[in-house]
Amino acid sequence: MIRFLKSLRHLAWAFILTVTTAAMAQEGEEALSDDRDWTRIVRTSPYWVSQGVFENILTIRRWVLKESGYCTSADRHIIFDMRGQFLAWISDGNNREATQHLLNKTRRSLHDKGRVDTWVPGDAGQTGYPFALSCDQPHVNIDEAVARYLGTLPGDRIWGAWDDLSFATSGQPGALHDALIYVSEYRNSQNRLSLPEALPLYLAGQILIESGAQARAHSRADARGILQLSPAALGDCEIASENTWHRLAQIDCALRLMNQNARNLEPVFQQRFGHLPDSKRNRLFSLLLIQAYHGGVGRVQALLEDPVLSKPAEYFAANHERFTAGDIAFGLIFHNLGRDRLGLASLYYVADVQLATEALCRTPRLKPTEFCEWK
Repeated sequence: MIRFLKSLRHLAWAFILTVTTAAMAQEGEEALSDDRDWTRIVRTSPYWVSQGVFENILTIRRWVLKESGYCTSADRHIIFDMRGQFLAWISDGNNREATQHLLNKTRRSLHDKGRVDTWVPGDAGQTGYPFALSCDQPHVNIDEAVARYLGTLPGDRIWGAWDDLSFATSGQPGALHDALIYVSEYRNSQNRLSLPEALPLYLAGQILIESGAQARAHSRADARGILQLSPAALGDCEIASENTWHRLAQIDCALRLMNQNARNLEPVFQQRFGHLPDSKRNRLFSLLLIQAYHGGVGRVQALLEDPVLSKPAEYFAANHERFTAGDIAFGLIFHNLGRDRLGLASLYYVADVQLATEALCRTPRLKPTEFCEWK
């Protein structure tokens, strides 16, 4: 995958270890001797810890991706707790051992000052608590990806035909953004889509996250194109090998897959969260569709109806006033980590898509448009 997704994996793994140690506040200061216990700790964490976590993680991810905030220098580590709340930062040492020593010194200091209930030293092969994240992580250049998506340079503009779709011309090619709007509106006019109105915006964010809007993006898992479609997805959409990288075909296929996911997910979603206010319900449904695109609709359905996996959903549905839609979407996964092959990357995918949509809607071209009303 592109460099951005490497940072996603780094953050996901690090957060696993954060959670492993963070919940030990309920059990005193005894360090865990086996990292496998993290799943038990996550699942016994009170559901209220998800309050505000979505915005907290967005903030930390934004620092890394934009090299801003406490990550204006790459030679730093930021330290935060299991709720994603920033605690401190350090300048890196001359080597890994020196940096680890500084991190442990800071962790202990935070504990001594009452900033955290417990602390665990990190070491080679063992990440300590509070969590530490290096600001020096490879990632896609968001500004370049946005420019590519908006067709700032002539070489990034597209034209062509796919199925019954025909977009722009060789003499007047269009931006990838305009292609997405065209495909979405055309399929809606044919009554072939029944998706939340915010989905085109999120799909644009997914293009940035999945591929940096690069047409020939190709992952080690053989996912391809601007929306990193798997061979199975390409087959489901009847996209022949010679059209694998076709951007109109990729957008059309992604919308088709999302529409199918929406049909499968909506009945159980309405049963669980149908009583939420309209705007909150629609946003949560959109976020869960993004989650389904990333990890499969079956896993998201299970989070809403499985007797064990749906316990967090039951709580959030009954207490939704205390949580944002983002917190709920995040919490459904967080409190089930380690079950049904749910991993930390699932948590961060939705957050990063949200950041990508924000970047798009800060641009002078899109900020005043109807497209960004749903951000």
